[in-house]
Amino acid sequence: MTAYKAPLDDLRFALFDVLGAEPTLTALQGGEAHTRDLIDAVLEEAGKLSEQVLAPTNAPGDSEGCRFDKATLTVTTPTGFKEAFKQFADGGWTSLTNPEAYGGQALPAVLGIATTEVFQSGNLAWSLYPLLSEGACHAMEQHGEEWHRQRYMQPIVEGRWTGTMCLTEPQAGSDLGLLKTRAEPAGQDAGGHDLYKLTGTKIFISAGEHDLTENIVHLVLARLPDAPAGSRGISMFIVPKFKVNQDGSLGERNTVAAGAIEHKMGIHACSTCVMNFDGAEGYLIGKPHKGLMAMFTMMNAARLSVGVQGLALAERALQNSLNYARERLQSRALSGPAFPDKPADNLLVQPDVRRMLLTQRAFVETSRVLLLYTALQTDIESRGGDEAARSKAGELVAFLIPIAKGVVTELAQECTKEALQVYGGHGYIGENGMEQFVRDARIITLYEGTTGIQAADLLGRKILQLQGAGLKHFLQEIGAFCQQHGADESLRGFIAPLATATRNWSDLTLKLVQRVQANPEELGAAATDYLYYSGYIALAYMAARGVAAADAGAHSAAFKQAKRDTATFYFARILPRCQTHQAAMEAGVESLPGIA
Repeated sequence: MTAYKAPLDDLRFALFDVLGAEPTLTALQGGEAHTRDLIDAVLEEAGKLSEQVLAPTNAPGDSEGCRFDKATLTVTTPTGFKEAFKQFADGGWTSLTNPEAYGGQALPAVLGIATTEVFQSGNLAWSLYPLLSEGACHAMEQHGEEWHRQRYMQPIVEGRWTGTMCLTEPQAGSDLGLLKTRAEPAGQDAGGHDLYKLTGTKIFISAGEHDLTENIVHLVLARLPDAPAGSRGISMFIVPKFKVNQDGSLGERNTVAAGAIEHKMGIHACSTCVMNFDGAEGYLIGKPHKGLMAMFTMMNAARLSVGVQGLALAERALQNSLNYARERLQSRALSGPAFPDKPADNLLVQPDVRRMLLTQRAFVETSRVLLLYTALQTDIESRGGDEAARSKAGELVAFLIPIAKGVVTELAQECTKEALQVYGGHGYIGENGMEQFVRDARIITLYEGTTGIQAADLLGRKILQLQGAGLKHFLQEIGAFCQQHGADESLRGFIAPLATATRNWSDLTLKLVQRVQANPEELGAAATDYLYYSGYIALAYMAARGVAAADAGAHSAAFKQAKRDTATFYFARILPRCQTHQAAMEAGVESLPGIA
């Protein structure tokens, strides 16, 4: 059984010391009350809920899993999940960042991301049930009609219902242009709203069926009869599990049901469903054939949250592998006994064990700042008082999302693997909990777009199509940071290599653009290496900011030294990975011959 302690001090340091969240948030429209005191209080309560309610259900929930009843087509979640969701909803967590007009608290998105990390570390599988609701609410808020928001969004915000995203189909995978689900016009309901009947099958639907709430609202991609072929012919529809009467009360069961739940490598306690729509009644959200716009609204929110899942798993793995290394007595230090009064030294005397732990710590601390930084930009984008600031923040978010999702989730694989390695053979034993983290982490590089899809989005769309607008802003910001601290002797070991890496990033990007323009195949050959390359430099920037913030703050000498040690390790042993990725990119598509 693994332990978990919410890393509130690290969250506060990242938010307030490194990112300066308080003055940024209070300067935004409607943000006057979003002070440090308020944010601190919310974080404290999130920590208590995760430590006391969610974390204890993690391992038992994984062992028990979800149960699917073929006769009733219903899902029973593991013991304690329903009670945990009720406490979650009663505590107002489902409404945290949603608009006040629909029962929300309108707190900043960056606070939502911070609390999401805490909840996901407590129990990742459980956290998926409320998580998908966020994307559904975002889509209805931005693309739906007012009656959609009143009838379907508000009960989700109140915690009475949950939402899903029903996108993928067996033959389509990530190529949504191949989807076949049909939506036929079916007259109007009693309120005069156009009805549609949807028929088709969706797969890999997280939380598609469960017993936590009284209703589930599915947002479904489908084709109208006059839809053009491909992705330009996709529309989005609201399809509730139970039909909803004009007064908001629940009506009869809709003809949508789970056909099965998947037998998965990990996240056993989350019901991943095959969903069958058999003439199910629904309503068009947004304009006909414009469903991809609404889908990407959901997808971007989900991708950032999936990046947080990587951080959450890595944090919990780090906490437990570090505790184990401190307590486990085995062998002696290479230079002689470090604890001669004990039968053996602890694992921390071994340089390779310290390498594994420092790798985890470096990725956890820098990923946390990157994810919170990205979330803070979403707050500026939505509530900034200046149009130029909102536009810049939006371009930064668009650029950083594939890095935050793709790189952080991949690094979580490395962190959980290293944590298991610290335990040795004991890590492979279920009772110690490490193997669950390894299993659970595998899915996060896959859903909401594989790493290859994130890489193609970064290089193909954010760099080529959007002319690198977000990258330019980010490079300028890093350049300004390096210039500001260029004369700081205590930061010399970070500023000079960061400035060099930033210049190389800019030069390499320009060369890649030219090569892709000459041969489009070069995009696919370089994209994943470019994603990693970009991520490692972005995290180096966050590491350097952490050292500067620690030095400038009223922190203990031990705290400051720990931040410096971690950053030093990162710059010495992680940042040089960029050279390997650059070499792979420069090898070009010629190094990828066909395979018979």
